[in-house]
Amino acid sequence: MLLRDRAFFASMFLTVLADQILLFLVPLVIFQITGDVAWTGLAFFFETLPRYLTFPVAGILCDRFSPILLLRISRILRAVVCALGIAGQVAFGGVWWLIALSALVGIPTTQGMIALEMLLVRAFSDQRFEKVASYGQLASQMGVMLGPLIAAYLMTVWPWELVVVLATVLFLLADAAFWMWPGHKRMEAAPERHDRHPVADLAHALRLVWSLPGLMRAILQAAGVNLIIGATLATMAAMMTGYFHQSEQAYAWLQVGGALATLAVLSLTAHVHLSLQVMGVTAYTMICLGALLTGVGLHPLLYVAGFLLIAGFDKMFNIYVRTLRKEIIPPAEFGKTTGVIICLNNLSQPLAGILVAVFASGDDARMVLLSLAGVMAVLGVVTFRIRSV
Repeated sequence: MLLRDRAFFASMFLTVLADQILLFLVPLVIFQITGDVAWTGLAFFFETLPRYLTFPVAGILCDRFSPILLLRISRILRAVVCALGIAGQVAFGGVWWLIALSALVGIPTTQGMIALEMLLVRAFSDQRFEKVASYGQLASQMGVMLGPLIAAYLMTVWPWELVVVLATVLFLLADAAFWMWPGHKRMEAAPERHDRHPVADLAHALRLVWSLPGLMRAILQAAGVNLIIGATLATMAAMMTGYFHQSEQAYAWLQVGGALATLAVLSLTAHVHLSLQVMGVTAYTMICLGALLTGVGLHPLLYVAGFLLIAGFDKMFNIYVRTLRKEIIPPAEFGKTTGVIICLNNLSQPLAGILVAVFASGDDARMVLLSLAGVMAVLGVVTFRIRSV
């Protein structure tokens, strides 16, 4: 990595670190306040629904405006939302301010993700992309691993509001680091004109999703996986700190373990040649097995094993889905269609949050997790069988 590009990846790391602090803190604090896993499920619904509904719009905006501008706006907006959430909590109290904070932060997070993807491709076109992507992955994974640990240990000495203040400062520092990167100057060219109405772009993308062979099947498979991802994220704080009576630090280390499992599976995927079908079936099966282990709830170690399977093989499944999309979608239609697909793929995550809110009680979400594992298994059998016949 060139010295001049370190500020870019430092900015990326600080942004992910702040995001992960919030993702760790919100469900834990809500469970501490309410003592009910149903509330964490409801919070997860409000956090994820606007995040994933924004993807199609975010993709269209990235085609029409400078990704530099959109990335900066996304960071500033996240900092502003954090500040407003803390002010509301101090002034009025109650759990809804924290839920609103997590919901509103998700919208600029989505815009920032797509803008960053475009920057990685465009700003480093003179370098080998695999190398650039590896540095980006390293910066992200460092944030994923350190965020929960920093939040957990700070919450032993600070109130949660001060931890949110730290996340706010990190977003601002990320923006400052980005402007120290010399490459942003060559990326500030005026965007291309687009005469087609954004609604027409969206309608065209929806037609492609319906008509291109294999896309709907892949969306159903991703929906099955995201049911489990959503239910796991919505209930993990309650299951670990409530049902299994583990510490906040143990909950944080579990998330670190998930990041390490991700790196291990990504390394396996990179070095072992698997056909696309074998990769998809393997990842889907291991995630389903992980869901079964988390739902059985016989021992904390079984739960940990299940979570590590889910976290690790989710990334292998992502590679399968992204490769499949690349094979199916025409290059000229890739951006807008991918935004719609990501939205449809992930709508099952807020659905999982609602199911947890309605059917889970206290700190026990085992029956919800087991039921969703069954739904995922049925979707997998049907969709993978269709592809193989």
